Amino acid sequence: MLVTLYEIPLSPYAQKVKMALLEKGIPFETQIPDLDTPDPEFLALSPRLEVPVLVDDDVCLFDSSVIVEYIEDRWQGTPLLPAKPAERARVRIVEEVCDTAYDAVNWGVAEVTVFNRATGNTAERLLSMAKTQVAALNERLERELSNRPWLNGDSFGFGDIVAYPFVNGAAALGNKPAPGTKLESWLKNVRSRPSAARLKADVVEAMPRFMSRPKDIAEGKARREYRDHRLDWMLRSGGIDIVIEGIKNGTIRFSIDF
Repeated sequence: MLVTLYEIPLSPYAQKVKMALLEKGIPFETQIPDLDTPDPEFLALSPRLEVPVLVDDDVCLFDSSVIVEYIEDRWQGTPLLPAKPAERARVRIVEEVCDTAYDAVNWGVAEVTVFNRATGNTAERLLSMAKTQVAALNERLERELSNRPWLNGDSFGFGDIVAYPFVNGAAALGNKPAPGTKLESWLKNVRSRPSAARLKADVVEAMPRFMSRPKDIAEGKARREYRDHRLDWMLRSGGIDIVIEGIKNGTIRFSIDF
């Protein structure tokens, strides 16, 4: 039975899983669920009402980190994780940093620049903070590359897959790696891979479907999920008024009960 990946092509978490499948050479199909008015079948698969979700015969998984680990264990082929336990732990830390700190900053930038949650001085303050934070995160990743060609080590793998969607997403939002850095070269090298080209092609194909998203959210027809690190970033960055307004207007949502 063909593996099914439920995704939103713009989601960095879905991109992480898709890249792992592609790099492993696993055939799969994709479906884009409606997260605003989900059907009971998808809600049963994803109790958080999030993507990605992976269905492999009778196995159904949510949470991108769990799914990538499953892909590594389920299909042997070329290993994604480094061989040594210490290196495996190191790249899992890279994943944790990207999943939480990096995603939160990118999310905040998109809330301002794409979804127009803030204007004027508030927008300038949030974007300035985000720029500084991305630079710091990129400096951390730069250190990971100080003595290795890939974040994963000597060869492309897990460490690169879990970081790419976030570094690439930040660059697309205007916060690129510093010129002349190893991270800049790394990003260029990853973008040249067939798996990255597929991610880009899927985003381009899906864009017409999501072009009205900012308008739909502004009109209360759809909501953006504020949970965990994303909510934390907005609050500690001085965006509490954005959260309050979003609650009042019904344009944000939080985690749902299992």
